[in-house]
Amino acid sequence: MTRLAAAFAKGRPALVCFITAGDGDTAANLDALVAGGADVIELGMPFTDPMADGPAIQAANLRSLGRGTTTREVLMIANEFRERHPDVPLVLMGYANPMIRRGPEWFAGECAGCGVDGVICVDIPPEEDPELGPSLRAAGVDLIRLATPTTDAARLPAVLDGSSGFVYYVSVAGITGKQQAATASVADNVARIKRSTDLPVAVGFGVRTPEQAAALARVADGVVVGSALVELVAEHGASAPEHLKSLTRSLAEVVHSATLENHSSLRA
Repeated sequence: MTRLAAAFAKGRPALVCFITAGDGDTAANLDALVAGGADVIELGMPFTDPMADGPAIQAANLRSLGRGTTTREVLMIANEFRERHPDVPLVLMGYANPMIRRGPEWFAGECAGCGVDGVICVDIPPEEDPELGPSLRAAGVDLIRLATPTTDAARLPAVLDGSSGFVYYVSVAGITGKQQAATASVADNVARIKRSTDLPVAVGFGVRTPEQAAALARVADGVVVGSALVELVAEHGASAPEHLKSLTRSLAEVVHSATLENHSSLRA
């Protein structure tokens, strides 16, 4: 069983936490997320045009790039994380340019060598899978695809074809960190996706509070939180790890308390 599969096989929903590499003391911030109870870590690869991200993550990208963060440094951060946390799944999330500019085989091999479990590439659609997908699969790295409220029945098979690890359901048609979708509509869409795949479905975009996370944890296999955590890094600087740990612990408590019985309708 892979680390990602194990994270979603604990009999309760998983908490997925995101921060941007190179923004603040990344190693300390990552350790704080793990200490707070995150099941899966998403590490953002900074990029100059993060078109799917809202103001908080855009600003984190600019801060990271401003201090000179490179793809090589992101991979080094990932490698050091794997040495400290051998059992915690790590996913790189970002955009195509940094991932394929040296060739997809290079990137996939580096990911595998650094202990990266999965990759989310926001701007490579399923139709362009050959740009990255085959190289990741050959290296044993999961390609995690995004589904959205506009992913209809005709489109969903293409999204799921070649996807692995989990499906990231983007709960709103927009950018990160803004509005949150109604739980009922999320539940309907998650159930629809799960009728077509055995992969876990984690819900993100717009999740900022434990109350919001608790509601989504009752209807999905996992909950993704990003902007709220990134904002703590910006606000608290060197003391960010203690704040990250505190919020992550609050999120983990409510997400983990949503039991499989709450998901019975999804698994029928």
